[in-house]
Amino acid sequence: MLSDTVKKQIRHGYDKLTQALPNFAKRKAQNYLVAEIAKVLAGEYDKSRRILVAEAGTGIGKSLAYILAALPVAQANNKKLIISSATITLQEQLINKDLPFFLRHSDYKFSFTLAKGRQRYCCEQKLLATQESSEQEQALLFDERPKAGDKALLKRLSDAYLAGKWKGDRDSWPTPIANRIWQHIVSDKFSCKRALANHRQCPFHRARDDINKSDIIVVNHALLLADLELGGGIILPAPEHCFYILDEAHHLPKISRDFASASTNIKASQEWLKKLKPLNQHISKNIHKQTTITPCLNLLESGIELEAELKKIEHFFRDNAQLLGEKSQHRFQLGELPDTLINIMNDVEFSSKKGLKALNKLSSIIDDAIQDDDIKLRVAEPLLIETGLFLQRFENLNSLSKMLIKERSEKFAPMAAWADSENGELSLHASPIEVGGLLEYMLWSQAAGVIICSATLTSMNSFDYFKRQSGLRSDDGTQYLRLKSPFDYPAIALIIADMVNEPTHADFDNELADKVDHFIEDKQANLVLFASYWQMNLVADKLAKKYGQALLVQGVLSRSQLIIDHKQRCDKGLTSILFGTGSLSEGLDLPGHYLTNLIITKLPFAVPNSPVEEAHSEWITAQGGNPFMQLAIPETSKKLIQSCGRLIRQEQDKGRIVILDKRVKTKRYGKGLLDALPPFNIQFEQNNR
Repeated sequence: MLSDTVKKQIRHGYDKLTQALPNFAKRKAQNYLVAEIAKVLAGEYDKSRRILVAEAGTGIGKSLAYILAALPVAQANNKKLIISSATITLQEQLINKDLPFFLRHSDYKFSFTLAKGRQRYCCEQKLLATQESSEQEQALLFDERPKAGDKALLKRLSDAYLAGKWKGDRDSWPTPIANRIWQHIVSDKFSCKRALANHRQCPFHRARDDINKSDIIVVNHALLLADLELGGGIILPAPEHCFYILDEAHHLPKISRDFASASTNIKASQEWLKKLKPLNQHISKNIHKQTTITPCLNLLESGIELEAELKKIEHFFRDNAQLLGEKSQHRFQLGELPDTLINIMNDVEFSSKKGLKALNKLSSIIDDAIQDDDIKLRVAEPLLIETGLFLQRFENLNSLSKMLIKERSEKFAPMAAWADSENGELSLHASPIEVGGLLEYMLWSQAAGVIICSATLTSMNSFDYFKRQSGLRSDDGTQYLRLKSPFDYPAIALIIADMVNEPTHADFDNELADKVDHFIEDKQANLVLFASYWQMNLVADKLAKKYGQALLVQGVLSRSQLIIDHKQRCDKGLTSILFGTGSLSEGLDLPGHYLTNLIITKLPFAVPNSPVEEAHSEWITAQGGNPFMQLAIPETSKKLIQSCGRLIRQEQDKGRIVILDKRVKTKRYGKGLLDALPPFNIQFEQNNR
């Protein structure tokens, strides 16, 4: 239960913070959100399942609300507070603005840090090994011979690290580090082991110490999932010791699905398997123990078996060339592979498991040799790095094979499974279709408490779509809260244009160019959102001569330069017209005079052209459902709300929204899409024909 002491702390904290904020306006919705977060985390609704799904409209101030409510409850319950987001922008806002402000203007004593994944840090030993290793050792470490420029960069990185001028994280290096270089020095769970004394001061482990000492840890969803997939408590504190705030949670299902997928390039896999023999020779040369004989032999055997099995996969697709066809891609219906491939993948699973077991045994033997001083560290380090690289590769191959041969259950969605060929190189892929069960197993059932929040969690005025995506239910103890934005939406006109053609009609493109031209406002800040690049460029070409430098097109300029040029024109009182696609419909912040006229050319229906989306639609159909109503409409509703949200970012923002898609008034689902939007002043353009 929420104690009186904690209640007083929250009230006092709220008073102090609001006094420090200039022009602060008290909002009932924000107060209610604070109260509900505190009550859920304190277990007032359900002691065994402390989960709240909260849709908090733009302008409520949810970040202030969840820090204010969750921190005192976390401290009272001796829990860590993990704040996870989908975007770097929000992480930077929390670390550089919100949390420092809260620390300065409240009585709370707390520390906070930004946690990054292990892959954002270099391994000290790997970095130094690039300067010390022989040509033979480098051949094992590098997939291709390093270029002169790569060697020079590695030398600069090493020198800066040893001089204390670089902390070893990728993000703090002043220029981008190419993946082909970074992959050879990146910290990994196999070779960068804290149990080894010379790794305890590695960049990742130093950062891990900061995490352990901090009261609030800011992360991204991908890192959170990576830790949970390892069982929790590896990178971040264990879930049972944490209260989680999942902000921008509408991204979580897709990020979870992408995270749980696996793929392999057949040719690349064959290439690295050829390097197992020199790895074995390297181990046998430096570890003089009889115990290495059996795992070395098993490792070589598994490599030979896997090479043969991968060749069989190539032969299968060569003999069945019609499968890949012109698209160079083939998706297996309902995730079911033909018997021939199933048999091969069963062998891949068996052989990769054998290789994993052998590598883990060899890694343990090397660890023991280090502990017993039977091998010098400078000799052992390259061996650990090499075995670590192969462990990752075997683990990926094993995960993929398990997913592809997983037996189907009528109760659960199948895997999406597909093959594709790019530049003649064959790859196999697998991905879960739905991740609700995964999230329940890893997070919802394990965490001490979870607050799930976003400005857009409902679709068509319901949480049902998000529940299906995330594995939550109405009867499992989870609480649901929907708070409307305080903005004056009725003052914003939403105009439904009088269009002759639907977007699927051949004449729509010509009509669209004319209508965009008609609704562009002179001396104003215009944003026109398109459903595709080709349609955007088509309209841009037709209007380029008329608008000249006022027309700023995504793709012609970088996103950052696009915004800079747009704001400069707005500040000068000039007409500015931003043309963008769906990527500008979310996360684009243009308050005040930087956006006054928003034009949405088409309803943001996503074409199910990815194998995973196609597989999901196929499965729903097989279950007797309607994928258009169950997937397409809810997703479109969410995206349309996000698109309209570009116009009004602050309470004083004004302007209008125009939709150039007649389906919102001619199709049965159109009314539902409009009803799910904030209460704009909806107007229908009069027929002037």
